[in-house]
Amino acid sequence: MVGIRRNELGAVLGFAQRQMYVYRRYWVWEVVWLFYSIVSVLSIGFLASGLGKLGAGGAGFDLHRAQLYLLVGALLWGYLSLVFMEAAYAIAWERWGGTIEYTFMAPVRRMTHLMGICLFAVVYGLVRTFIVLVVAVAIFDIDFSHANIAGTLVVLAAATVPLIGLAILTSVLPLLSPQKGEQMSFAVQGFMLLVSGVYYPLTVLPAPLQVAGAASPLTYALAGMRRSLLEGAGVGEQVPTVGILVGMGAVLIPLGILVFSWAERRAKRLGLLKRSG
Repeated sequence: MVGIRRNELGAVLGFAQRQMYVYRRYWVWEVVWLFYSIVSVLSIGFLASGLGKLGAGGAGFDLHRAQLYLLVGALLWGYLSLVFMEAAYAIAWERWGGTIEYTFMAPVRRMTHLMGICLFAVVYGLVRTFIVLVVAVAIFDIDFSHANIAGTLVVLAAATVPLIGLAILTSVLPLLSPQKGEQMSFAVQGFMLLVSGVYYPLTVLPAPLQVAGAASPLTYALAGMRRSLLEGAGVGEQVPTVGILVGMGAVLIPLGILVFSWAERRAKRLGLLKRSG
């Protein structure tokens, strides 16, 4: 009996040690997940600070404006994050379905392939966001009477250009790691959520995160759309924002295609395209 208990205890310790070796092998990805957890907690803290900046709890606090500020951030973030994940998961799903090698051998340019994926992601994201918007307006009785819809749509269209570049860059991650590339996409998504001013002004962030936010196209997209929806900024007033977004897209799309081509060659060389699991 004592021998059996010792064997069982040894087996328990053995399995625990095996898990430790697995985590040690993929320690970089565990750091990524730790980072994602930190980002999630910090986002809640900065949200509270952002409400303080908007005057929550004071006599001058405008509940309707704060509500609209947060809803605009949530709606646009839902659209942007959906495009991110649809592009990233398209590669992972093709590997899982066993079709990715055939896709890469098809006689089409890689840009054509990636643009097709992003086109679906953008259209799908717009449809879902519109449905969510209709539900939110019905429940919260949101008043857009002072909004400039034309200015909002122009900024949204311009924001789609760098978003496509970011989506292509994100889709590289499943090629780099079949095991945890998809999860890495969540970490990138979480960092963008933290620094882009989705739920709070960038002024509540520490200086290094403000610098990262200034490099994020989502920051300018959110600021531009809020100006049109909350302050009635027209198309003419959005020209600087549109110029910044289109300029970022002109850099990010070619960069994304270049990095994806490198990742594709690497995946073929290392045999990472085979379905796993």
